[in-house]
Amino acid sequence: MADKLTIAKWSPEDQPREKLRDLGPQALSDAELLAILVGSGSPGISAVDLMKQVLGKCNNNLNTLGKKTIRELMEFKGIGEAKAITILAACELGKRRQRVQAEERPDLGTATRIYNYLHTHMQDLDVEEAWVLLMNQNYRLIKDLRLSHGGITETAVDVRLIIKEAVLANATILVLAHNHPSGSISPSKEDDRLTESVRKACEVMRIHFQDHLIITDGHYYSYHEQGRL
Repeated sequence: MADKLTIAKWSPEDQPREKLRDLGPQALSDAELLAILVGSGSPGISAVDLMKQVLGKCNNNLNTLGKKTIRELMEFKGIGEAKAITILAACELGKRRQRVQAEERPDLGTATRIYNYLHTHMQDLDVEEAWVLLMNQNYRLIKDLRLSHGGITETAVDVRLIIKEAVLANATILVLAHNHPSGSISPSKEDDRLTESVRKACEVMRIHFQDHLIITDGHYYSYHEQGRL
């Protein structure tokens, strides 16, 4: 009996998982995306070709595919109950996504908005944590990232990691923030040195270093508002 032609046995240029990783999901056809889910075809036919057959019977319409029953999908050679359930689960997720509004990214264009956003993360901490906020050119948050827990120094906070994350996220604006569990909002010499290191790194990479906030429970210190950035 011929072995099933699994994705792992395909030539590298034909493997949809690697294609998605390297080019993004938008580069894959519907059949390739479904092939990633089912993982293997049937003897003599790849998962992609199997999914092409299934889609062909649905007039290449994913909406029609989502209306199929488990039993109807199992009529295709190479699709058992587990694969049929996986396909229908994916179709249902697609329908649910359409019903949900896109999440609005918070506007963090001021120190007060940054404080309000991060205060809930930091208000009960008894140790220092450093966070970085990565934003687009409209001051909309792309990603937040905790950098360290238990100490804020140039050693504890890797400036290279900050820049790497900003580049990977296509961020154009960056904010650094950390808390002072003592309640004091006055920056330390270590805070100043870290601020300067991040400023220089952002300058080299042409990323706007918007602010460095020191956060306590009820107050904050902003390097930008104090005219130090």
